[in-house]
Amino acid sequence: MGLERGGRYPFRDHAPGSRPGKAPGHRPGSVQGSPQHPVGPATMTDSAPRIPVLKTYKLFIGGAFPRSESGRAYLVSGADGGPLANACRASRKDLREAVRAARKAQPGWAARTAMNRGQVLYRVAELMEGRRDQFIAEVAAAEGLVRGKAAAVVDRSIDRWVWYAGWADKITQVLGSANPVAGPYFNFTIPEPTGVVGIVAAESSSLLGLVSRLAPPLVSGNSVVLVSSETRPLPAVTLSEVLATSDVPGGVINILTGYKQELVPVLAGHGDVDALDTWGVPDAMRLATEQQAAADIKRILRRPTTVAEARFDWLDDRATERPEWIAAFLEMKTVWHPIGV
Repeated sequence: MGLERGGRYPFRDHAPGSRPGKAPGHRPGSVQGSPQHPVGPATMTDSAPRIPVLKTYKLFIGGAFPRSESGRAYLVSGADGGPLANACRASRKDLREAVRAARKAQPGWAARTAMNRGQVLYRVAELMEGRRDQFIAEVAAAEGLVRGKAAAVVDRSIDRWVWYAGWADKITQVLGSANPVAGPYFNFTIPEPTGVVGIVAAESSSLLGLVSRLAPPLVSGNSVVLVSSETRPLPAVTLSEVLATSDVPGGVINILTGYKQELVPVLAGHGDVDALDTWGVPDAMRLATEQQAAADIKRILRRPTTVAEARFDWLDDRATERPEWIAAFLEMKTVWHPIGV
């Protein structure tokens, strides 16, 4: 008796009442079976290797994770060419929905006290610290770095987020002023957020470059629509999962994955986007993008023309931790007020 064809107990390796493991030739921990009916997980894995199920990462719009309305996705590969995951390929409609969400959320974000914005952004850094190992693995796979170098990039990304968060309640004191005037008036210059900022993320740095460009406009009360790295989007999507569990209000940060050739012209030409950061725009698209953005007088921010995007050192704190990057997303408002009124 056993698992032989026609046996009385076809699904057991021993008869009722007998003690398993005592049959002749049986070794504890082994799986009994006949050549006609092999059983056990070991046999299955020996016959065919398992195909891993790749995760499909979604977009991050308005604090939620929708799929692209087009239903499209594309394969994301690592630095070694191996498949890592699938990412949603955002459409023009997805981008317009992201801009709508950013416009709706921006006034409330700007109305918060500077101290509260700093606290909310600092909380993001705390949550990034909790996902440190995941970020390290994704940065290493995306950029082809050994674990030690990937860990240094992730640690610097978290520290940079903290650095910018600390400026939330200081930037107005640095840039604002009480201006001397020849008359019975108070004259104040006060920085205010520009509004909705579109950001095209750097292609060469999947996380550190992303954080370095994303944090500055948030500090002063802007909302953001960000087009992530096209070839290395996974750290950006993991950051969106961090944002979803943080205190950042839905819609303040919106992250899209997809092809820059499709998304950047729509972002540059959208009438409800007030400023455009073109750091990660491919050189072949740069002129056309800036012309589109200038059509409705957007504020345009670009990387230094003397620095190639692929060679910029994002680990250089002196080059990347700059209050000027916050000021670039501010409008200066001057107020006159009569003395004694």
